[in-house]
Amino acid sequence: MKKWLKRFGALVGVLVLAAGAYALYVQITGIPKYPPGKIELKVEVTPERVARGKKFATLLCATCHMNPTTRQLTGKQMIDAPAEFGTIFSKNITRHPQKGIGAWTDGELAYLLRTGVRRDGQYLPPYMVKLPHLSDEDLFSIIAFLRSDDPLVQAADVDPPGVTKATFLTKMLSHTVFRALPYPPEKIVAPAITDQAAFGRYLVAGLDCFACHSADFKTMNVFEPEKSQGYLGGGNLLNDLHGGQLRSANLTADEETGIGKWSEGDFRRALKAGFRPDNKVVRYPMVPMPELTDEEVNAIYAYLRTVPKIHNAVQRIDDAIADGDDGKKVYYKYGCVSCHGSTGVGLADLRQAVLHYPSEDQLKAWIRNAPSLKPGTKMPAWEGIIAENEYGPLMTYVRQLGAN
Repeated sequence: MKKWLKRFGALVGVLVLAAGAYALYVQITGIPKYPPGKIELKVEVTPERVARGKKFATLLCATCHMNPTTRQLTGKQMIDAPAEFGTIFSKNITRHPQKGIGAWTDGELAYLLRTGVRRDGQYLPPYMVKLPHLSDEDLFSIIAFLRSDDPLVQAADVDPPGVTKATFLTKMLSHTVFRALPYPPEKIVAPAITDQAAFGRYLVAGLDCFACHSADFKTMNVFEPEKSQGYLGGGNLLNDLHGGQLRSANLTADEETGIGKWSEGDFRRALKAGFRPDNKVVRYPMVPMPELTDEEVNAIYAYLRTVPKIHNAVQRIDDAIADGDDGKKVYYKYGCVSCHGSTGVGLADLRQAVLHYPSEDQLKAWIRNAPSLKPGTKMPAWEGIIAENEYGPLMTYVRQLGAN
């Protein structure tokens, strides 16, 4: 018996030593590198591709890469990224040859977007969205947009806003669970939009909806989304832009805890206009997607009705504050803080409000119905939601944030 115990203790000691050695290796080597991909590709830039590419880039890239001050894809600190992954800064992806991606080839861009591996072989961890499911045509459209003269990607001589510092968890996950994806060996073709459920599944996978709306980033299955823990059942812990935390919504058709009672129109309004059936604003990091057509939204809705129901009651968090002036209370009451942050510099920079909307009438018109003034904006139309007597205090507070 004693001999057996000694052998068992020795085995445990060896395993502990091996685990410690591997942990030390991970800590020292950091995020792994891979052989750079060699993809021969030349994308033809057409107006149609640029338009569709801008749509997908807005949905997939802009939230992380859009700098609220430059109003270009020059990168920023991703303060809404889970703290357990580290301090993260997105890159300048404008056409600048040194500080952006202007010197990258089409093949290098395609390889990065598919696999997560840069042209120098450096792997980009889970916080960089990979696109293994997007069709070749839609991928080429994104590349065409990045090559275009659109103001969002015009060469910007802007240095990276900071240096990313990955945590040990990120390094370990990058060595184990979230490794570089294989480049697709065959052409990927999107289903016909007339096949609603199939096309809806294509968009849910291609737009990475499942990553946030499943149980946890650490257990998502990038290559086989349906195998992600709690697939589309919500509950993933997310951050907003002022240090608050919330959990993603349950998108399955469960009648009590999901969207089982939502009509197609309810879902379309939430996804495109940013308001739930109860007139509550959809909270950041979810933002309205006016870029999607009604046909595309209907396809997503049709697919979600086919996903196995998950009974998962996700508590909604609203920002109500007891102190502060009336304008601040309105700002928090309607979730403005969710997108604009407590300082006013979030998805948009409220310091510029006084320049763009110098008069009270102009600012009020923007808050009331921004989409009518700037089609495609992520700003919801608040007409009929914000009470008339609340506009004055809110506008005063917005201008105070801009001045501060």
